[in-house]
Amino acid sequence: MKRLWTPAWIARHVAMVVLVTTFLGLGWWQVSRAAAGNAISWGYAVEWPIFAGFVVFVWWREVRHTLRTAAAPDEHPAAPRSADHPAESAGPGGVTASDAGPPRPGIRRPVRVARVGAGPGADDAELAAYNRYLSWLNANPGAKPGDYPG
Repeated sequence: MKRLWTPAWIARHVAMVVLVTTFLGLGWWQVSRAAAGNAISWGYAVEWPIFAGFVVFVWWREVRHTLRTAAAPDEHPAAPRSADHPAESAGPGGVTASDAGPPRPGIRRPVRVARVGAGPGADDAELAAYNRYLSWLNANPGAKPGDYPG
């Protein structure tokens, strides 16, 4: 819970309270305008409390996310089971990594894969004809595709 009392989180709490109060106040203002005869204000009277609810939803989701990430560093993934040291891979209560279900994939570094294209020696008649067509279009900027002689 100490993570929720940092200066950044105090600012988030204050912003949430200010926004919810403002949105509910604007909703009440629209209700009073609608009661005075402004029919379009009924829509806004419903809309402002929805905005307030959305602010509360986002704030609650961020609080839960912060509390979950605070507990995450305490968890260590189970080591692979080895024949030499079977007791080392057992978790709390004697549950081994293989008994707990399929292993969760870890986060790894991205792998760069080199793309190998067809070199200039590749024999592809359609590709060569298309490249000639593009060269002709480039050499004749005012020409239409139907003017191509080939």
